[in-house]
Amino acid sequence: MVKKNSVYIFAKAQLSAFTGGIVDYLTMIFCTELLGVHYTISIAIGGIIGAVVNFSVNRYWTFDDNRASQSPVGKQLLKFIFVVAGSIGLKSGGTYLMTTGLHLDYKISRIFVDIIVSLSFNYVLQKYWVFKKA
Repeated sequence: MVKKNSVYIFAKAQLSAFTGGIVDYLTMIFCTELLGVHYTISIAIGGIIGAVVNFSVNRYWTFDDNRASQSPVGKQLLKFIFVVAGSIGLKSGGTYLMTTGLHLDYKISRIFVDIIVSLSFNYVLQKYWVFKKA
């Protein structure tokens, strides 16, 4: 049975991820469509900018039950950087594979890949490693 608090934290984490994801996605489109940067590089640029938003929201709102804001920010940030680096790699690689392999538009491929990476990689590592209770 899932505890009510777990569902609430999961919902907050998804809202945080969505907020950071919108910043990330719009940055990717801006860099690719307006600046002419290859989409795999634009994913990395957007991922870094979106990660700043996501980390801030997660630390001070999503996982705010006296664990995130009381833990040393440097330690959390270092762990978060590892998660973001893995996430960017998975998103860039997955988007590239879907775009070239299935001949989809990169914007569509990215949405599919983001959903998979967000739920199976980012959320799990952030909840149980980056922002875990001490």
